[in-house]
Amino acid sequence: MWITHESRICWLFLSPLLSLVVFCIVLLLVTMQKRRHGLPLPPGSMGWPWIGETHKFYTEDPNVFFAAKKQRYGEIFKTNLLGYPCVMLANPEAARFVLSTQAHLFKPTYPKSKETIIGPWALFFHQGAYHSRLRKHVQGSLSPEAIRFLVPDINAMVISLLSSFQERTVTTFHEMKKLSFEVGILAIFGRGLGKQCKEELTECYCVAVKGYNSFPNRFPGTPYSKAVEARKRLGEIIRRVMKERKEGSLEKNLLDVLMATQDGNGVTLSDDQIADNVIGILFAAQDTTASAMTWIIKYLYENPKLLEAIKEEQASVTVPGEGSDRSLTWEQMRRMGLTHRVIMESLRMASIISFTFREAVADVEYKGYLIPKGWKVMPLFRNIHHSADFFLEPEKFDESRFMTSPLPGTFLPFGSGLHACPGNALAKVEMITLIHHLVTKYRWEVLESKNEIEYSPFPIPKRGLPVRFFRISTHIDYQQKKMP
Repeated sequence: MWITHESRICWLFLSPLLSLVVFCIVLLLVTMQKRRHGLPLPPGSMGWPWIGETHKFYTEDPNVFFAAKKQRYGEIFKTNLLGYPCVMLANPEAARFVLSTQAHLFKPTYPKSKETIIGPWALFFHQGAYHSRLRKHVQGSLSPEAIRFLVPDINAMVISLLSSFQERTVTTFHEMKKLSFEVGILAIFGRGLGKQCKEELTECYCVAVKGYNSFPNRFPGTPYSKAVEARKRLGEIIRRVMKERKEGSLEKNLLDVLMATQDGNGVTLSDDQIADNVIGILFAAQDTTASAMTWIIKYLYENPKLLEAIKEEQASVTVPGEGSDRSLTWEQMRRMGLTHRVIMESLRMASIISFTFREAVADVEYKGYLIPKGWKVMPLFRNIHHSADFFLEPEKFDESRFMTSPLPGTFLPFGSGLHACPGNALAKVEMITLIHHLVTKYRWEVLESKNEIEYSPFPIPKRGLPVRFFRISTHIDYQQKKMP
């Protein structure tokens, strides 16, 4: 359809008018809600008509955006993002209210475009009986008791990846994504996935991820359009693997557990339900863990004394004479107190999951304010993690703060409540294994030490943290060098 010059001029006049009409309607509805309940809405600014404060949110450092809001309006405030009215909550009590104690009043919510790529049956889009039943099986497959048997495989993956770094510059985040994807494939499919099938999965997944965070334009050739097509192929690959598994014997990896899952009436999950959850778990596992491992490498480089202490602890867990590439054991991992604290402080500082989205399923009163039905609700984990009310000198990296347990609700790196990340134990095993082989076999130089952050969408150091790695002596030689 051709657009005439006259119609363009008409649209230029009508577009602002339509935006104003939409804004007035929203304002009227909000006013009516306020009068009906006799409760005020939280303080804050709704920004421009329709777009709200979306532009400011995506162009500013989120830390600055949230901190400025909190300083001006307090720990509960309203805004408008992506055309949706939102209430943001910046304290542990509020986060616990939404995610735990009154979780039935709020449902998980994601943009439709992202649900399309992952699949509508994915665990984290649901609540109720379906969610509870599925979460039980997913959590069981990713529990410490289950993943301890994957430790030798994860060791081999880490050793192989690091050996490719020798005396070359790498983009750390990009390499950590490779590792977390490999570990995710292992946890989901087990050891029996064929090489060709793994390559097909990887190719389609990379296209889907690229489009997942792009503008949701279905026009042919756009990243989002390509992602939708890649998602279809991912479903086909997973169904093909499932067909092969049905003809063989099931094991104890996540895919096989999902295939064997039944409800109270003996009904198994459909192929679409299984495929959606496999893809959802892959998406949830990759970028978050990769981002955390990238930050750990940066923080250790910036804290030389801490790095030396970590080296000492890691060297002590390997018996002299065992060889530098011997796999860690589950028992050794449990004895790494300092390493665990470094991981926890890295997760607090980086706050990979800055916030989460929920939607009010009814009008909710909180602290004398009205949260209207249908409004998005965002507990702000980053604000809690960086609050001086809960962490002394919050912008300083200090792993010793975790020698005592943080106050309840103040440390939420994996979320909280029924929708907390079920794969946190697997992520920690990845991080511990990486730290062990990294500090005992390599030294590294961060090529850009500026504290700039970019979001993709999770926070990562600028340009993915370019680093140059160098192989050092073996574990035994390292110990000898430390002797006077």
